[in-house]
Amino acid sequence: MFISEFFMVFPEGDIQQIQGRLPFNALVDMNGNVLNSPLSTNKMIAYKVTAIKTEERTGVSETYHLLELLGAEELLEYC
Repeated sequence: MFISEFFMVFPEGDIQQIQGRLPFNALVDMNGNVLNSPLSTNKMIAYKVTAIKTEERTGVSETYHLLELLGAEELLEYC
């Protein structure tokens, strides 16, 4: 039996398990849902997937998505 687990790593170091793999450079909300462009507003909490790291052990694959918090000015590019 082989288990694949996926996690988001927030800038503060907190880790949250999510349902599946996130695309590199994707914009996501706090729950790991991909945000579609154009965004309706720049006044939201949004993260960008900046790195993906996979660790494999016997029977387990853990994929970590490292996130970067985007500010309101940076989100204007996606509105």
